[in-house]
Amino acid sequence: MTLSFPNPSRSYDADKNCVRFWGHDSTIEVSFFVEANALFRLCPGMESAETGLLKAFDSALNRIHVAANKAYVKGGKGKGSYAYTLAANDF
Repeated sequence: MTLSFPNPSRSYDADKNCVRFWGHDSTIEVSFFVEANALFRLCPGMESAETGLLKAFDSALNRIHVAANKAYVKGGKGKGSYAYTLAANDF
């Protein structure tokens, strides 16, 4: 089963300098973090402030969801890990 993304919420995590969002595998919520470098790769020339990172996330949402699904399947879904970080090399 692939993940679904029914919750469009995302937030900037200043401590980790990334954007956080959530997917669902049936009733299991899975957290994802997209590193700023990954967003720079997806949207070169974006602003590095919170607003720029969120705009880059929004504009690359479909590609981010595809990468999230790949990371989740590769990580062995259902094996206890429900948090994944997407780095630049995931895109």
